Amino acid sequence: MAVLLREALGDSLRRVRTAQGRTLREVSTDARVSLGYLSEVERGQKEASSELLAAICDALDVEIAELLLDVGHAMLPADSERLIGASEAAAAAAEMGVLDAKVVIPGPPGRAETAALAAA
Repeated sequence: MAVLLREALGDSLRRVRTAQGRTLREVSTDARVSLGYLSEVERGQKEASSELLAAICDALDVEIAELLLDVGHAMLPADSERLIGASEAAAAAAEMGVLDAKVVIPGPPGRAETAALAAA
Protein backbone atom coordinates (compact mmCIF):
# COMPACT_ATOMS: atom_id res chain seq x y z
CA MET A 1 0.00 0.00 0.00
CA ALA A 2 1.24 3.50 -0.83
CA VAL A 3 2.37 5.86 1.90
CA LEU A 4 -0.13 8.65 2.50
CA LEU A 5 1.10 12.24 2.25
CA ARG A 6 -0.08 13.04 5.77
CA GLU A 7 1.91 10.08 7.15
CA ALA A 8 5.08 11.08 5.29
CA LEU A 9 4.68 14.70 6.44
CA GLY A 10 4.20 13.57 10.03
CA ASP A 11 7.28 11.32 9.89
CA SER A 12 9.41 14.15 8.52
CA LEU A 13 8.15 16.65 11.08
CA ARG A 14 8.82 14.22 13.93
CA ARG A 15 12.33 13.48 12.59
CA VAL A 16 13.15 17.19 12.47
CA ARG A 17 11.73 17.82 15.95
CA THR A 18 13.53 14.90 17.59
CA ALA A 19 16.80 15.73 15.80
CA GLN A 20 16.57 19.15 17.43
CA GLY A 21 15.97 17.53 20.81
CA ARG A 22 12.67 19.37 21.21
CA THR A 23 9.47 18.15 22.81
CA LEU A 24 5.98 18.22 21.36
CA ARG A 25 5.08 20.77 24.02
CA GLU A 26 7.87 23.16 22.99
CA VAL A 27 7.02 23.01 19.31
CA SER A 28 3.26 23.19 19.86
CA THR A 29 3.73 26.29 22.02
CA ASP A 30 5.99 27.97 19.45
CA ALA A 31 3.64 27.04 16.58
CA ARG A 32 0.54 28.07 18.59
CA VAL A 33 -1.18 24.75 18.00
CA SER A 34 -2.48 22.31 20.58
CA LEU A 35 -0.11 19.59 21.70
CA GLY A 36 -2.71 16.91 20.88
CA TYR A 37 -3.26 18.19 17.36
CA LEU A 38 0.49 18.38 16.65
CA SER A 39 0.82 14.83 17.93
CA GLU A 40 -1.93 13.68 15.57
CA VAL A 41 -0.23 15.44 12.64
CA GLU A 42 3.08 13.75 13.47
CA ARG A 43 1.37 10.36 13.66
CA GLY A 44 -0.26 10.93 10.26
CA GLN A 45 -3.77 10.94 11.72
CA LYS A 46 -4.61 14.54 10.76
CA GLU A 47 -4.04 16.51 7.55
CA ALA A 48 -2.12 19.71 8.24
CA SER A 49 -3.41 22.81 6.44
CA SER A 50 -0.84 24.96 4.65
CA GLU A 51 -1.18 27.56 7.41
CA LEU A 52 -0.59 24.99 10.13
CA LEU A 53 2.33 23.49 8.22
CA ALA A 54 3.88 26.96 7.87
CA ALA A 55 3.49 27.59 11.61
CA ILE A 56 5.07 24.24 12.52
CA CYS A 57 7.94 24.78 10.09
CA ASP A 58 8.52 28.28 11.52
CA ALA A 59 8.56 26.81 15.03
CA LEU A 60 11.11 24.19 13.88
CA ASP A 61 13.11 26.80 11.93
CA VAL A 62 12.94 24.70 8.76
CA GLU A 63 11.84 25.81 5.29
CA ILE A 64 8.61 24.28 4.02
CA ALA A 65 10.38 23.56 0.72
CA GLU A 66 13.04 21.50 2.52
CA LEU A 67 10.38 19.56 4.39
CA LEU A 68 8.42 18.87 1.20
CA LEU A 69 11.56 17.71 -0.61
CA ASP A 70 12.26 15.30 2.24
CA VAL A 71 8.66 14.05 2.09
CA GLY A 72 8.83 13.66 -1.67
CA HIS A 73 11.99 11.59 -1.48
CA ALA A 74 10.51 9.45 1.29
CA MET A 75 7.41 8.73 -0.80
CA LEU A 76 9.33 7.56 -3.89
CA PRO A 77 9.36 3.81 -4.35
CA ALA A 78 12.92 2.47 -4.44
CA ASP A 79 12.66 1.33 -8.06
CA SER A 80 10.72 4.29 -9.46
CA GLU A 81 11.73 6.62 -12.23
CA ARG A 82 12.03 10.19 -11.09
CA LEU A 83 12.24 13.68 -12.48
CA ILE A 84 15.76 14.87 -13.06
CA GLY A 85 17.26 18.02 -11.61
CA ALA A 86 19.08 20.78 -13.46
CA SER A 87 22.56 19.30 -12.93
CA GLU A 88 21.41 15.89 -14.13
CA ALA A 89 19.74 17.50 -17.17
CA ALA A 90 22.99 19.30 -18.03
CA ALA A 91 24.98 16.06 -17.75
CA ALA A 92 22.46 14.25 -19.95
CA ALA A 93 22.59 17.05 -22.53
CA ALA A 94 26.39 16.90 -22.58
CA GLU A 95 26.26 13.14 -23.18
CA MET A 96 23.96 13.71 -26.13
CA GLY A 97 26.24 16.35 -27.63
CA VAL A 98 24.03 19.33 -26.84
CA LEU A 99 26.34 22.27 -26.25
CA ASP A 100 23.94 24.76 -24.75
CA ALA A 101 20.40 24.16 -23.55
CA LYS A 102 18.02 26.10 -21.38
CA VAL A 103 14.92 24.73 -19.73
CA VAL A 104 12.30 27.24 -18.63
CA ILE A 105 9.56 26.12 -16.29
CA PRO A 106 6.76 28.68 -16.30
CA GLY A 107 5.61 30.09 -13.00
CA PRO A 108 2.05 30.74 -11.89
CA PRO A 109 0.00 32.83 -14.33
CA GLY A 110 0.01 36.56 -13.75
CA ARG A 111 3.49 36.83 -12.34
CA ALA A 112 5.43 39.45 -14.30
CA GLU A 113 8.72 38.70 -12.52
CA THR A 114 8.54 35.08 -13.66
CA ALA A 115 8.21 36.14 -17.27
CA ALA A 116 11.09 38.59 -16.87
CA LEU A 117 13.34 35.91 -15.40
CA ALA A 118 12.44 33.46 -18.14
CA ALA A 119 13.30 36.02 -20.79
CA ALA A 120 16.73 36.75 -19.27
